[in-house]
Amino acid sequence: MSTRAPLRRPPTARPQRPPPGHVYLPGYVSDDERAAIVAWLGTLRPLWEERYSLHRPPPPGQSQRRLLRPVYWLGNWQFACLDYYRPPRGVDDRCVRAEPFPPVLGALARRIEGLARATYRGDDMPRRWHLNTCLVNFYGKRREGERWIDTARVGEHRDFEPGPVASISLGERALIQFVTSQRPGQRDRVVLAQWLEDASLQLFGGAFYKDRTFHRVQRVDTRGGFDFPPAIDGFATRRVNFTFRYVPEAHVIPFADLAPELREDIRPYVRELARASAFFRRELAREAAAGEARP
Repeated sequence: MSTRAPLRRPPTARPQRPPPGHVYLPGYVSDDERAAIVAWLGTLRPLWEERYSLHRPPPPGQSQRRLLRPVYWLGNWQFACLDYYRPPRGVDDRCVRAEPFPPVLGALARRIEGLARATYRGDDMPRRWHLNTCLVNFYGKRREGERWIDTARVGEHRDFEPGPVASISLGERALIQFVTSQRPGQRDRVVLAQWLEDASLQLFGGAFYKDRTFHRVQRVDTRGGFDFPPAIDGFATRRVNFTFRYVPEAHVIPFADLAPELREDIRPYVRELARASAFFRRELAREAAAGEARP
């Protein structure tokens, strides 16, 4: 009587865990904190920025274009026409001092700093790191004539500020992906995908997430019926994201200390901000006083 050897099943591949360095905490923002943030949003006048300026015109073959969505910055304002903050070389005249965090965001930032210091060590936590910068992005749809165009996605990019980056999400859930770029013609490899829910915290740091991957917002839901202040002409906001970062103080410059041509480029923005911000009204006054004092 012959016997047959039992069939061997191929081993089941275990899903690879993403490298450490990414933290996601749903429900991180309390109901009271959320209400205070939404009330503060109603006091803002976000900017629609143009990508280029008089002294930094579009490259040959390109034209002026407006950013996809309105933005607001706290701590320092990285104007698109100044080309953002890109260390190690792109650090001068990139970060213009802006108004401080409101109390609710300041308290959240300090709480997140404690979590980050307990999570990251060594080179992943720069000396003097603290969350002194916040980009407020308004995600939704903009009106073009009779049509509404969705602008809630974000393409692949990196945040160049040193150390961990934190983001607070309010509103519709959004799918963020961390990807590694492949050769031309190949699809990018997604190494981590995470839905960011309303009132959640995302924290990421370390060389893998900061230097070796890009991240993008691949999708933002529309089912929750969220509608956030402030009222923005031709735009409807269904998600707001607060990205907290660190910029060394030596790289933050007051508006009045910028070179004259750079002040000329961003002065219309500063005047627009000053309509609702006492901080920027003071910055314009300091520039005027400095001009009178110059020989």
